Amino acid sequence: MELWEIYDIDRQKTGRLAQRKNGCPLPAGDYHLVVHICLFNQKGQLLIQQRQLHKAGYPGLWDVTAAGSALAGENSAAAAARELWEELGLRHDFSQERPHYTMNFPDGFDDVYLIRRDDVQLSDLRLQEEEVRDAKWATLDEIEAMLDTGEFIPYYPDLVRLWFAMRNHRGSTEHE
Repeated sequence: MELWEIYDIDRQKTGRLAQRKNGCPLPAGDYHLVVHICLFNQKGQLLIQQRQLHKAGYPGLWDVTAAGSALAGENSAAAAARELWEELGLRHDFSQERPHYTMNFPDGFDDVYLIRRDDVQLSDLRLQEEEVRDAKWATLDEIEAMLDTGEFIPYYPDLVRLWFAMRNHRGSTEHE
């Protein structure tokens, strides 16, 4: 059973909790925190994972490195570290990192971390059997082709391009 902290529209904690219910939206005015981690290597490839076939959302499709909702008591960085560890067995210290950006969605806030790790090999991964079926490195062209064939979660193609474009940058201009 997952418990989420409930936030208001200004991303302030309300002091209330909600139990995760797949497919059930939160009441109007209630929001929760989600994290997405995009881990790139020195070749500019993104580590992607294939969701298990029994997953409620997007079964069998490929996705970013790791993602999930923050649990009660977690901040964004702690949720990102936990999800990366749980899903792929990779440790990363997010405590001194801020997300590259936050996107709003109907039920909450989505913090996106774009990180580079040159030390990660596929053989190092420990896939979470309940959630992750496979993992591999992919280029932007490969992910765009997977989007076209319906093999990748249907993110907006421009969003996927943004991950790759911003992986080595912060802010919205060259001189932030």
